Amino acid sequence: MTERPAALGALIDAARDAYSEFATDPRSRASITRIFDALHRSTGAIEAERMRLPVCSYLPSVAANQPKQATLRTLVDAFVSLEPQLSWRRRSTWDAATASDNFHDGHGNCMIIGPGGFENRSDLGLGVSLLAPNVRYPDHDHAPEETYLVLSEGLFRQGDGNWFSPGVGGSFHNVPMIRHAMRSGGKPLLAFWALWMG
Repeated sequence: MTERPAALGALIDAARDAYSEFATDPRSRASITRIFDALHRSTGAIEAERMRLPVCSYLPSVAANQPKQATLRTLVDAFVSLEPQLSWRRRSTWDAATASDNFHDGHGNCMIIGPGGFENRSDLGLGVSLLAPNVRYPDHDHAPEETYLVLSEGLFRQGDGNWFSPGVGGSFHNVPMIRHAMRSGGKPLLAFWALWMG
């Protein structure tokens, strides 16, 4: 197996520990077990492209407001250490009817591991979404199941359900093709997501 960059290895370890502690839904636990087992077995090619977006200006404030939980602080620190090597992208298409007017410059997604990610592979995805304050991410769906791990305050919705606040360290599971969305309040929102595509 090709050796990963140390900063990426540290982030994977931190993500595994944080998800193991906070992802309590049995579906989430099954999914993240598959994901981290696959990460342990093999690596993908490292792609060194780097791109930042306007929303990245909020990263210092997110990093400064560290979670109280030690595993989450370790995860944030590992992400901040790796982030200068990562590439951020906007969602390429979206439902304008459900997105806030400031969505275009008020959001960014970063695929750390997965298709087009820093470690490029097709069987899984591990990444983050960052929203500027008062941004509504549009309704969307996708085939892979997904487990969120929320690192700051924000609201989420699944299907036709009500908006809910997982809180810092909150985790929840999205079944394949469920419509879902998120929105930030007066502060930026940072959330990790793990997708099983295998």
